Amino acid sequence: MSAGPQAEIISIEDARDARAGAAGRTRCAATTTSGASCRNYAVDGPHCRIHAARRGDAEPDAPATTDSASGGADAAAADPGPDAGPTPRGPRSGGAGERSRPHERDRAGADRRTGRASLFSDPSAFEDAARELRGRGYPGAVDGLAVLRERAEDAWPDAVRGLVAFLRRRLTGDYEIDAFGFDEDLTTNVLMPLLRPLHQHYWRVSSHGVEHIPTDDGALLVANHAGTLPADALITRLDVFDRTGRHARELGADLVFRTPFVGELARKTGATLASGDDADRLLASGELVAVWPEGYKGLGKHWRDRYKLQRFGRGGFVATALRAEVPIVPTAIVGSEEIYPLLFDLRIVARVLGVPYFPVVAQMLALPVLGPFALLPLPSKWLIEYGEPIETASLGPGLADDPMALFDLTDQVRDRIQGMLHRNLMGRRSVFL
Repeated sequence: MSAGPQAEIISIEDARDARAGAAGRTRCAATTTSGASCRNYAVDGPHCRIHAARRGDAEPDAPATTDSASGGADAAAADPGPDAGPTPRGPRSGGAGERSRPHERDRAGADRRTGRASLFSDPSAFEDAARELRGRGYPGAVDGLAVLRERAEDAWPDAVRGLVAFLRRRLTGDYEIDAFGFDEDLTTNVLMPLLRPLHQHYWRVSSHGVEHIPTDDGALLVANHAGTLPADALITRLDVFDRTGRHARELGADLVFRTPFVGELARKTGATLASGDDADRLLASGELVAVWPEGYKGLGKHWRDRYKLQRFGRGGFVATALRAEVPIVPTAIVGSEEIYPLLFDLRIVARVLGVPYFPVVAQMLALPVLGPFALLPLPSKWLIEYGEPIETASLGPGLADDPMALFDLTDQVRDRIQGMLHRNLMGRRSVFL
């Protein structure tokens, strides 16, 4: 039997039209192994896609055979011709090897049709699979297919090689830790890859204005703070690294470094105490430094106060920038407010535990239903904007000793970030899209 034409792939809309009798489509003329009529619609002459494709894959001069493993309505046998009626189910003969041949032919034909063996290595096979998915009414699956292809090509082999190289460096001691305790090797090769799925796929962070971040010299990145947990600091730092290749050294509160395990991990990732001396040393050495001046007031603010900036302290970060004569890069983060909507702050419990606040978030209401899974952060869509730098070199380091000048410049930075937040909120379609 000669190979027939390639079967037409129809979309879900076409299938619905066929079901309603539109466009002259009819049921497939083939039968299943049990003798029942095929329930699919004819797309290639009198046959459905499955039967037409199997007829095309059949070997020349091969007799019609039945698929011994089929039992449902969609499982079908090779059909001898378009005008054949129901095929009676004959007795089985031969051994196990003989019965497996139809399965082998069907599997080989499916591989040829979909390009399964070379989907990730053959671009034409990938395009064929993408066209088939679109034709069948699954355009969203094409994006997932592209992600799988991208990961299969390079990511996993490179990840394994990188992990082996990292372990070798740890065993041989071939890595450096700076005076502040920053372990760049650990941060770049282990901790940041763990955060990257959250950045790329869960919160789907998009950012712009990265050209405002200096590529070599020191600068002070100032951002808003929210979300009950400091996820915005981690994600912003990862975004800066992925976009510029620079590590933004965080300035953290003393409570961070007093907390067991958290303080040690923070030191290894490059964070340091939000004190003038440490910040001056980092900026003087040309490092990029990041600070969240709202502190715990921003993290623990109520849902009703979302995207309303709290007080920026006494302007210590501005004095640091003035002394180092580095630009201040205002940064607005939209999306972090919604990951843990804070409904109540149990201040009595917070005082007993010695923490700034004790949050009751919206997810806790679903604890009886979802259990621990209810405490996962919400998958809000994030947007980060790096604003135009505010130069401090022309003001001179002596202005750092003028309290009124510090307050004025602090309010200028705060107003700039608040305006960026309002502008990005107005352009946002929804919280999650």
